[in-house]
Amino acid sequence: MLAPERLERLRRADLARPLGKVSQVLGLALEVTGLVASIGDRCEVETEGAPLSAEVVGFRNDRLLLMPLGELAGVRAGATVRAGLGTLAVEVSDALLGRVIDAFARPIDGAAPPPPAPRRALQRRPPSALDRRRIVEPLETGIRVLDTLLPLGRGQRVGIFAGSGVGKSILLGSLARHASADVNVIALVGERGREVREFVERDLGPEGLARSVVVVATADEPALVRRQAAFVATTVAEHFRDQGRAVLLMMDSVTRFAMAQREIGLAVGEPPATRGYPPSVFALFPRLLERAGTTAHGGSITGLYTVLVEGDDMNDPVADTARAILDGHVVLSRELASAGHYPAVEVLGSVSRLAGELLSPAEMQAATELRGHLATWREARDLVAIGAYVRGSDPTIDRALELLPGITAFLRQGRDESSARAESARRLLELVAPVEARA
Repeated sequence: MLAPERLERLRRADLARPLGKVSQVLGLALEVTGLVASIGDRCEVETEGAPLSAEVVGFRNDRLLLMPLGELAGVRAGATVRAGLGTLAVEVSDALLGRVIDAFARPIDGAAPPPPAPRRALQRRPPSALDRRRIVEPLETGIRVLDTLLPLGRGQRVGIFAGSGVGKSILLGSLARHASADVNVIALVGERGREVREFVERDLGPEGLARSVVVVATADEPALVRRQAAFVATTVAEHFRDQGRAVLLMMDSVTRFAMAQREIGLAVGEPPATRGYPPSVFALFPRLLERAGTTAHGGSITGLYTVLVEGDDMNDPVADTARAILDGHVVLSRELASAGHYPAVEVLGSVSRLAGELLSPAEMQAATELRGHLATWREARDLVAIGAYVRGSDPTIDRALELLPGITAFLRQGRDESSARAESARRLLELVAPVEARA
């Protein structure tokens, strides 16, 4: 006679899985009849080769709508579909450090696979609002303009807004090498295949990779896989956060994440809303971004999310949504990048909403003064350029012109250069000090 616990295990065992049939393929979606499943459930579709994994993303009348996690080639009408695989979960452990993995947490770097590890579900609730500790501890980045004018706190979430080719990958690589985080988790969502290896070897380097986990879903992957990569990276970051570590989560980019969800939403019949983005895109953003931050224990996830602004339009729907959710934004300027100014941070267009919590009163005052001098220079530079301004006409402009070379030198930094936060603060205070104080 079987023991009671074995009888219970047998009673709960999935001895038979329900079967359905593919009725038609509509663009990127599969319509399946004769099957009952829930949103988010994984299914297995019979093909001419290996079975194809798919996820339930919607319903139409009495039919399921599935999105594939692979190529649709080989799927035929009437193909058998099996349900009962549960929602997606991935194996996460410390053995992922230093590895490059795909959107299923499988290594793609050619090294030996990590040992088996506990599985974590991808869809998890963010920490409760009242369980989050206040953000009062700065995260040292090694980049002067960030540490002094746009400070990052441990657990803060910041967007990096940039067009293409203005140096955001180089900035992310520098942050991964020099920031004072215990672990980096880097998600390359919808990236060009050529640029993945370049980022890992050139921008990240062996030093940065050693304490990083890189999650990759290239542009040729199905939309569901590209979307999933963002959740896998967040799940990996939560694993290290729950150990009490300070995690730096960098995602490049949430725009491509939104584009992947747009493909999914339109494929299942969602109406396009703002600039072709269906409502599910804007509903999914907070579910992803709110998972970063602080918790009741010592761990934290500091989130840096790049936002690709089409045509350098900072008011596009994705940029607007991200800016409303995040705790600050760093804008990269094409004009500065074209002039060889690295990092190409547009100080006057950027803001950290926690600067008052992370900077001392003296540092805050110095940062405000420097911004004032930059604003004055911006207003007067056309007059100065055509020779219409005469020195002595306005003391404020005179002071801005006097400090401009020093400010430019302060804001520029070599790609491999790291500056300690205390040294950066000292230089800022000296830079904007009154003339008599400096003398």
